[in-house]
Amino acid sequence: MSNEIQPVGQHVLKVVCGTPEHPVNISGIEIECYVLDNETRVLSQRGLQRAMGIVQGGRRSGETRLVAFVRRFGDAVPELRSLLAMLKSPIEFQPQRGGRTAFGYDATILADICETILSARKAGLVITEYQKRIADRCELLMRGFARVGIIALVDKATGYDKLVTRHYYEDILRKFISPKLQDYPRTFPDEFYTEIFRLRDWNATNIRKRPGVVASITVDIVYKRLAPNVLNELVRLTERDNKGRLKTRLYRHLTPEHGHPKLLEHFIALNTLMRASPNWRVFYSLLNRSLPQYNQTLPLLLDYPEDITVSEEN
Repeated sequence: MSNEIQPVGQHVLKVVCGTPEHPVNISGIEIECYVLDNETRVLSQRGLQRAMGIVQGGRRSGETRLVAFVRRFGDAVPELRSLLAMLKSPIEFQPQRGGRTAFGYDATILADICETILSARKAGLVITEYQKRIADRCELLMRGFARVGIIALVDKATGYDKLVTRHYYEDILRKFISPKLQDYPRTFPDEFYTEIFRLRDWNATNIRKRPGVVASITVDIVYKRLAPNVLNELVRLTERDNKGRLKTRLYRHLTPEHGHPKLLEHFIALNTLMRASPNWRVFYSLLNRSLPQYNQTLPLLLDYPEDITVSEEN
C-alpha cells in the first residue's frame, strides 16, 4: 500500500504536460513536475521529498515523512500551521501513461516549505545532522528560484509553455481569419498610397500606377504588423491564378468582427505616423518602434528589392 497521504472524495485531475523523464531542475536538484488539466502546476509528492533529502516512507499515523519532519518544529514557526494543512491535502492526479494515480502539491508550496525550515534553523530548532542537511538543501533551493519563477520553470520542463503559445496563436487566428471570403468594400485608402509616394519621394501624379515594390511595402507595414501568423494564414487561404498570383485581396479573409476592424485601426495609426514623418527613413524608424513586425527581427535596411513574392494588394 502507498505511504502517500490520499485525499478522500477529491476529483482526480489529469496530466496534460510532463513526464518523469523531464523534471524541473533547480540548482542541480531535480523534481518531477506536471501541469494538470485545470492548469495547476504540481510537484510530485515523492519527488519533492527526494529533492528535500527526506527519507522515503511513511509514519505509523499514515502521514508522510515530509509532514512528520515539518511538524516537529511545533509552534515555534508561525507559518507551520497553514503549511501543514497544505501538506496534508495533496492533489491526486492521473499520469498521462495511465496506471495508479499519483499525488503532488501546487508548485509554489516549495517556497513555503523552504522558508519554514529555514525559519526553524534561524530559531535554533535545527539540531541534528539530518535536519541540518535538509535545511542546507532548502537554502540551495531558495537560491535557485523565486516564488513567481517556479511556474515558468515547471512550464518549461513540461513543455506546457509551448502548448500555451500554440493555443495563443490558434486563438488569434480564430479571431482574425475567416475561411470564407468576405465581401468588403475597397479598404486601402488612397491616402495610404499618397503618403508612400511622398515619403519615398516618388512622382505622385498617378498613385494608381504604382511600382511593383509597393506590394512588398504593403505586406511589410500592414500585414506583418496586424497580429502573429496572420499574414501566413491569409496567403495560405487566398487562391492563386495559373501564374501564381493571388486572385483576391488578402484582407477579404479577415473576420468582420475582429480582423477587418483591426485592419482599419491599423490604417489610422499608419496615417498618423506617415503624416508626422518628413521622409521614409524617419517614418520606418517610428513604425518599427510603435508597430513592430510580429515573429521577426526588425530589418536593418530601409529599402526594398524590386522582386516581390506577393502580388500587389490594394
